[in-house]
Amino acid sequence: MNFLSIFVLIPLLMLAALWAARGIKAIRGVMVAGASALLAASIILTFLYLEERHAGNTAEMLFRADTLWYAPLHIAYSVGVDGISVAMLLLSSIIVFTGTFASWRLQPLTKEYFLWFTLLSLGVFGFFISIDLFTMFMFYEIALIPMYLLIGVWGSGRKEYAAMKLTLMLMGGSAFLLIGILGIFSGSGATTMNILEIAHLHNIPFEQQCIWFPLTFLGFGVLGALFPFHTWSPDGHASAPTAVSMLHAGVLMKLGGYGCFRIAMFLLPEAAQELAWIFLILTGISVVYGAFSACVQTDLKYINAYSSVSHCGLVLFAILMLNRTAATGAILQMLSHGLMTALFFALIGMIYGRTHTRDVRQLSGLMKVMPFLSVCYVIAGLANLGLPGLSGFVAEMTIFVGSFQNADVFHRTLTVLACSSIVITAVYILRLVGKILYGTCTDKHHLELTDATWDERVAVICLIVCVAGLGLAPFWVSRMIGESVIPVVSQLMP
Repeated sequence: MNFLSIFVLIPLLMLAALWAARGIKAIRGVMVAGASALLAASIILTFLYLEERHAGNTAEMLFRADTLWYAPLHIAYSVGVDGISVAMLLLSSIIVFTGTFASWRLQPLTKEYFLWFTLLSLGVFGFFISIDLFTMFMFYEIALIPMYLLIGVWGSGRKEYAAMKLTLMLMGGSAFLLIGILGIFSGSGATTMNILEIAHLHNIPFEQQCIWFPLTFLGFGVLGALFPFHTWSPDGHASAPTAVSMLHAGVLMKLGGYGCFRIAMFLLPEAAQELAWIFLILTGISVVYGAFSACVQTDLKYINAYSSVSHCGLVLFAILMLNRTAATGAILQMLSHGLMTALFFALIGMIYGRTHTRDVRQLSGLMKVMPFLSVCYVIAGLANLGLPGLSGFVAEMTIFVGSFQNADVFHRTLTVLACSSIVITAVYILRLVGKILYGTCTDKHHLELTDATWDERVAVICLIVCVAGLGLAPFWVSRMIGESVIPVVSQLMP
């Protein structure tokens, strides 16, 4: 069996084991064992990949396997990974592992919740290892569908509205995406849906590329919170349970940026060069608008949700700069944002579970009663505003340096505007930390609150270690990513 298929097999085995499990301890045991196996597999894959590259293996994708599924439509189970895929698999396994502990005490319908959570994970892992257009789209849909029930059943607030809005908007994006994928396949004249083979043929007419590129980029961009199709994101994040928010913002939204880079930019390079300026304007709006919107929110989850719109906008913004440095920064930003936003949502869920409010105006002086969670919240905030030594600084600096390499006035003006989001982010993060953590505790009931439990500490510490690790030692990751963006960027350079 191909090693990459482990990332599909483990979630399938977890689904079967969860279905047969009886009792909360058995359910938790299955989830911890499965999440740990996925984390171990992703770490092993990272070392194997680096070893292959060090040995001089120059193949565009490693650990490939191709099995024909349906010959009449040229559909195959084709898998393979490069440095970008390996990084995304590692991120996904970390979020699934920590999300399991963040959901440790979830009630009711614990088994059903973890079944849908695992199905969502299956879609994410399958998407990142796929190099066949149809197989990738299939796993993409598998990842989206569970969100409706996870939010609609286990969410809070206006959960039915949020679940329906999220599902309809993402399904609308999927419709654009499906048309774009079919157009790419038919226009290429290929006898397979393998991404690498279509890219190497490089014979899609420019007129057709200009049709399929907007559809494909929009299809994935909806999930990446592209303006003005981002409105599902804040409502979905605010209503989702803690671990679902972690997986949703930390991993699921990265499918959008990854798909834009891997399919839209790679397979339709001439159209990308011609039309990138349109989407640069939209992504620039996302970056600044998301940061300003976070400033005026009073709900902790909405603040982080709009912050995610801004940071995910930076990913698409960097991809559209069409150079290696900016593209490397985009992938680093996906990793950084995935880790720090998962940390934020985990901490918000833990604070809400104790105070029963996410309203900033009702929270104050939490550092005195919840010192561990408060210190962790400060670290997450510093990572979000780009403090050197943490992951946010490395990613954003790489993006802005790469974006400024484009010497024309249009690109540099947009880059300066995007840079302003750093200042805006610092404003709302520092104001938020000062308001909810310091000062006098105004609610006497908050004085009786407890700090983090052991399972919560496991989740939070793992994420903080990863955020600090990426910030202090980014070179091996950036080198691995930088080598893998070359095949795409080489087609995008004018």
